[in-house]
Amino acid sequence: MKISGKKIFITGAGGFIGSHLSEALVEMGAEVTAMLHYNSRSDWSNLDFIPSDIKKELKVVKGNVEDSSFMDSETKSHDIVLHLAALIGIPYSYVAPLSYVRTNVQGTVNVLESVRKNDIELMINTSTSETYGTAIYRPIDEKHPLQGQSPYSASKIAADKLSESYFNSFETPVITIRPFNTFGPRQSSRAVIPTIISQLLTNQDLKLGELKATRDFTFVGDTVKGYIKAIESKKLYGEVINLGYGKTISILDTAKLIMKILGREQEIFVDDKRVRPENSEVFELVSDNSKAKKTLNWQPKLTFKEGLLETISFVENNLDFYKSNLYNI
Repeated sequence: MKISGKKIFITGAGGFIGSHLSEALVEMGAEVTAMLHYNSRSDWSNLDFIPSDIKKELKVVKGNVEDSSFMDSETKSHDIVLHLAALIGIPYSYVAPLSYVRTNVQGTVNVLESVRKNDIELMINTSTSETYGTAIYRPIDEKHPLQGQSPYSASKIAADKLSESYFNSFETPVITIRPFNTFGPRQSSRAVIPTIISQLLTNQDLKLGELKATRDFTFVGDTVKGYIKAIESKKLYGEVINLGYGKTISILDTAKLIMKILGREQEIFVDDKRVRPENSEVFELVSDNSKAKKTLNWQPKLTFKEGLLETISFVENNLDFYKSNLYNI
């Protein structure tokens, strides 16, 4: 599918991945409607980091995926819907699980219904590697069992299965993209890499959660290219596709590498508030990205260190974006 000239509606456009995706699609000639979660302020969240010449090409709407009538009316006349809106903070899902059901489950149903009613050509549902839980076997391919190790992951499993059901039941043209631990510029300090960087740059104590847990970090630019490849590809409706680098590193070694890049050495403390309940912790995530390579001709380009350098540069230039002395669930 050719992207230039397509009318593309993006939920969660003000988020980390959503803002990069909005920017890339405008550059490719798409007509992008960027949906932000409604607020009474004039800020556009991460869209404010987009260069002004690109930002002025965006049509921005504010609403809530939990409102089905809003989704029906706003997605009309669009060719593609990219669904990235979600509640994503895992710790908050322990204290407000119903919020995750409303946004991640009901919200996804509303998007699917809008796509079905409005006869939209393609929907991409955004999943997460957290749906796999701790690896039963490795690397993790798309056939790996799904494990609800947190209310957040359970809500995303439900959203993925609803997307599958709409394809099977109504032939809704939906593809599920499953990113692995995307990182890069604009990511908030709810994620571990910007947390480490911002704490080091502001001379705070380095306070982290589970240090032995391993992650498959993938640079945001590569993740965005995966979405674009999925849009451009031959029909992959009903498919789930992993987007991961394919290598793993522990949180402890990640912190040590960032310290080495910054030329700093600092003691690392385990903050009990940041440690998940034992049965809820995902200890190992590593992607098998062979399906993405085969079906999308996609593979990550930036090395982990190259991605860290870009992320460090962003954090250095936007330290006021981070409250490194606070921990928010």
